[in-house]
Amino acid sequence: MQKIVINGGKRLKGEVRVSGAKNAALPILASSLLASGKSNYRNVPRLDDVKTMCQLLTQLGAQVTTAAHRSSVDTGNVSRFDVPYELVRTMRASTLVLGPLVGRYGAATVSLPGGCVI
Repeated sequence: MQKIVINGGKRLKGEVRVSGAKNAALPILASSLLASGKSNYRNVPRLDDVKTMCQLLTQLGAQVTTAAHRSSVDTGNVSRFDVPYELVRTMRASTLVLGPLVGRYGAATVSLPGGCVI
């Protein structure tokens, strides 16, 4: 059995960067569809599912920019309410856009989601 031995008496100092959580970032990015205009987010993790969500929002007509754990979503030009299957099949979280689309526009079409098998 492995163990960690800590010899005390020394003060801890330094910094630890706390990474954003994918399961928080995905619904937050999808919620940008609820309002017209620009939404800015910080501490967004750089993960494939987050990248896919940004691509999904772009397919709907949103303008998405990302840089250094920050994302900006402008939904002023959203004009589509159907999500291409190519994006939906890669992650289950794509269904997160259904509520905001129906809430704001009254319509949404999303295929059955893909992602890993649980």
